[in-house]
Amino acid sequence: MTAQTAEEATPDLLYSEAEDDLRAAVRALLADRTDTPSTLARAESDAPYDPDLWRSLGARMDLAGLLVPEELGGQGASHREAAVVLEEIGRAVAPVPFLTSAVISTEILLALGTEKPEVSALVRELASGHRTAALVVPFSAGPDSVRLSGTLTGTVSPVADAATADVLLVPTAEGLYAVDAADVTVTALTPLDLTRPLAAVTLDGVGGTLLAGADTTPAAVRRGLLAGAGLLASEQLGIAEWCLTETVTYTRERKQFNRPVGSFQALKHRMAQLWLEIVSARAAARNAADALATGSPQAPLAAAVAQAYCARVAVHAAEECVQLHGGIGMTWEHPAHLYLKRAKSAQIALGSAGEHRAAIAELVDLRAP
Repeated sequence: MTAQTAEEATPDLLYSEAEDDLRAAVRALLADRTDTPSTLARAESDAPYDPDLWRSLGARMDLAGLLVPEELGGQGASHREAAVVLEEIGRAVAPVPFLTSAVISTEILLALGTEKPEVSALVRELASGHRTAALVVPFSAGPDSVRLSGTLTGTVSPVADAATADVLLVPTAEGLYAVDAADVTVTALTPLDLTRPLAAVTLDGVGGTLLAGADTTPAAVRRGLLAGAGLLASEQLGIAEWCLTETVTYTRERKQFNRPVGSFQALKHRMAQLWLEIVSARAAARNAADALATGSPQAPLAAAVAQAYCARVAVHAAEECVQLHGGIGMTWEHPAHLYLKRAKSAQIALGSAGEHRAAIAELVDLRAP
């Protein structure tokens, strides 16, 4: 391998100045709009989705079109910037459809090519932030596990953010359809994660606009789910970082035997171990984002590694947050339960850890005997 080839193959795991500025802007907005009392109140209501927050984030900050080229009304940014946004969404457990609409649905449409007027028009609408889309497949489906139905019939469940989407992207054996959400029956479900609504979508032979044929639909859907799985790791990283930060802060202030409980060696070791896991999770998530951004042939492997590892770290961090907060961590008044539920639901979203480990074994030719 030449020096130039080796340099090109080395992923950039560091944050650029522009990414740091983007993080600061998104964090400031979310801190102002998703304080603990309002987040808890909205999660316990019948409408956890926050349309005003999405208008601010997606339309006014133009983040809905982050992955969309400038000629189509977007920002022309990359998956690296989208990963930064998702880190902050995870840190705030913000109830917005960035992952499902601005990443997965948008990536699918871009994979189809925008020569078709129907596709380019929909991409522009999503990039504006005034409309959102959701992919009608079970939220647990990974990049390699989607099974396409024959026609626009039947019920698909659970579909993330379907209850709040304006357009539903329905992959079938005939091709990919865009269906107006008002034309289908969407039944809200009770999710574990109260900040990400799930629903059952009943199609019953509705009409839709055919965006792509059977030859291009599977690859486009796989690309969208691959990007979603790879960038979901960044959301999980944000969850884990918030949990560790809050736990360290609390254990410094909470006293027992006239000493901060954080000074006890056993708790120090637990938090130090968690910090090491989060550092590794950050490397895995950044590697996946960089691979997706550069179109690296290693993107499927990077996404699978990131998802298999970051899912576990997010759950561990949330569990430690609940336990090390003691009695207050077990109450509904403290937001720790929202982070644990988001982490647990994300653990089986877009492919389970076992599914991603199986993909890793296949990709590196280390299949089980």
